[in-house]
This record gives sequence, structure tokens and C-alpha cells, in this order.
Amino acid sequence: MIRDVLKMGDPRLWRSAKPVEQFATPALHALIADLEDTMRHLDGAGLAAPQIGVDLRLVIFGVDRNVRYPEAEQVPWTVLINPVLTPLSSEVEEAWEGCLSVPGLRGWVPRWRHLRYTGFDASGRPIDRRVAGFHARVVQHECDHLDGILYPMRIKDFTRFGFVDQLFPDGGAGAAE
Repeated sequence: MIRDVLKMGDPRLWRSAKPVEQFATPALHALIADLEDTMRHLDGAGLAAPQIGVDLRLVIFGVDRNVRYPEAEQVPWTVLINPVLTPLSSEVEEAWEGCLSVPGLRGWVPRWRHLRYTGFDASGRPIDRRVAGFHARVVQHECDHLDGILYPMRIKDFTRFGFVDQLFPDGGAGAAE
């Protein structure tokens, strides 16, 4: 079922989510299905449970081809529960980000370039991946939602934050909404 995505300003987005304690339950599978339906309907690269008002440490993400991120490399479809992120180097890169909870806006956001993430899938099986680039960015962006952080809170240069049509009047890089 497609769910409403909370928008920046809704106080539920500022909360820290609680760990998932039971795996492979009908309720968990229904939540994951709702997240997937909602994300795909909105052409998102990922979605966190708090974005639909559910305070659980659960994110989904995956990019094959996406109109919002036409230049992005593929990211495997992932259900990630109770994630732990560990930077693998001090290297940081900046790139444009958008968010389904901050529609119509883009910002230039610093993120770790190389990252290890661990957690569990919907059945409680462990996940342990080392990633870089766009994949690392997507994971960090989605996991920030679990701690009440939206990408504008990470922006360092607010001259590189604004409405898509103003930042990219000719439809340049980062313009896809």
C-alpha cells in the first residue's frame, strides 16, 4: 500500500527510531511491502520507516534505473534492519541530494566515500557490506532518518541548497526530482 511520506517540519521526523526486535513477522513484511510500494511510486532511491511515521530502525533502498538519479550507478535492492555504519576512510565527497521528505529541493551534501554497513534482513540474517560512492551515499542518507537527521542538517554551504528549478534552470545535473 502506498503511504503518505512525512514532510520536513513534521516532528515525527526528528525522533530516534527504536530497534526492530522481531524478524520475519507478518507485520514486518507488511511494513516492508508498504515502504517498497511507496518508494517505487515516488521514484525514490530509498525510504526509511520513520518517513512514513513508523519509529523502527528499518530502511530500504535500491537503484536500477531511476529518473530522479539518471547518472547513478546501480545499488542492489536491500532491506536493512538495525543498521550500523562504519566509515572505512576519512575521505569525504560532496554531491547533490534530494529527499522524498523535502520535495522540490536539492542540497550539496558531504558524505563518507567508503563505508561498511552491517545489520539484518527481514528474516534476521546478517548483512555485512563494504561500499563506496552513490551506494554509500544512499545508505548514509536513509540511515540518517533513523536518528532524526534530514540532509539539510548536513549542508555546509547554503548557497548550494535550494529549489530544483532555481538551482538547475536548464535541467542540469541534480535537477531530476
